Amino acid sequence: MTPPAPPLGVYIHWPYCAKICPYCDFNVWRARGREAEQPRLKAAILADLARQAERTGPRRLVSIFFGGGTPSLMDPDWAGEIIAACKRLWTPEPDLEISLEANPTDAEADRFAGFAAAGIDRLSLGLQALDDEALRLLGRNHNADEARRAARLAGRIFPRLSLDLIYARPGQTVPDWTAELGEAIDLGAEHISPYQLTIEAGTAFDRAVRRGQLLPPPEDLAADLYDTTQSVLEAAGFEAYEVSNHARGRRARSRHNLVYWQGADYVGVGPGAHGRLTLDGQRHATFTLSRPQVYITQVEGSGQGLEADEILSPEAVAQERLLAGLRLLEGLAWGDVTALGLSPDHPVVHALIMQNMLVSDPKRLRSTAMGRLILDEITRKLALV
Repeated sequence: MTPPAPPLGVYIHWPYCAKICPYCDFNVWRARGREAEQPRLKAAILADLARQAERTGPRRLVSIFFGGGTPSLMDPDWAGEIIAACKRLWTPEPDLEISLEANPTDAEADRFAGFAAAGIDRLSLGLQALDDEALRLLGRNHNADEARRAARLAGRIFPRLSLDLIYARPGQTVPDWTAELGEAIDLGAEHISPYQLTIEAGTAFDRAVRRGQLLPPPEDLAADLYDTTQSVLEAAGFEAYEVSNHARGRRARSRHNLVYWQGADYVGVGPGAHGRLTLDGQRHATFTLSRPQVYITQVEGSGQGLEADEILSPEAVAQERLLAGLRLLEGLAWGDVTALGLSPDHPVVHALIMQNMLVSDPKRLRSTAMGRLILDEITRKLALV
């Protein structure tokens, strides 16, 4: 008997932003001056989805995620067209999750009702901070009052709400972060994603650090801020089901992000989108063209926007599973990393267990709470064995 086709998530990348944040290293482009291009991109995304569906064949659709960039700058009707196309091309699960990333500016909040009507049922709201000075440092184009208003409005409009926050900011203290987390909790979201500020190569923050104009917090303070994050959110009923994602119960977890972390299949369309597909027993890594105009032109000419489609080796698949799966509270099955030679009795694994970095578990590879503090170091050790 032929095994059933694996379920599928869909990622839509909308690359336009009103302003480029100094810490961002995503594929983003200023929206100003590209107004005429955007309707063409919507049409290209629809065409690319149809071509991708020809490749995947029938699949059960478990999630649709609009990311960016700033997809809340999109016309809500366009989001509705894209959602309808996905539902035609694949078979939606009864509990299909449809998420959209948004910034909490007043202008974008005015579109919330339209996005809900288009079919968005989960909003991921990029508050990033609830402090005006911090928001200015982060280059955001909203203030703290706008963030609070948008979160309260989103909570009334969308069945599910997630809030993004950035911590370990220059000058941030543990008491300040504790108070900020408490205020975010009071906004009533079911899901909170607190991300530690990282200085990515090539960003404006990276250049500022190298010039001595920006000083990240020392490692011990960053660790204290991480510990504070865990303790405050846990006390409020949020479980850290992933290193940077906390949910009030299993139903509040991000189903789309679990597609990534659990190694499921997903289609990626839009400029610079990545995808992972299992086709004829092989794992494919797909990458679309990153420049919006180039992506649009190729789709208009050939019907698809791929720049690369790479068949991954078993070792590469196992490394991806290790990097993503170890971030989860439940970890990953040992069978997912056999191509790396890993097993419960491997000497490197045993050493990490003895150091209280990994859990002694014959069924799953899991990190301890202490291990999650140095997860990058642990994954490097395991991936190189």
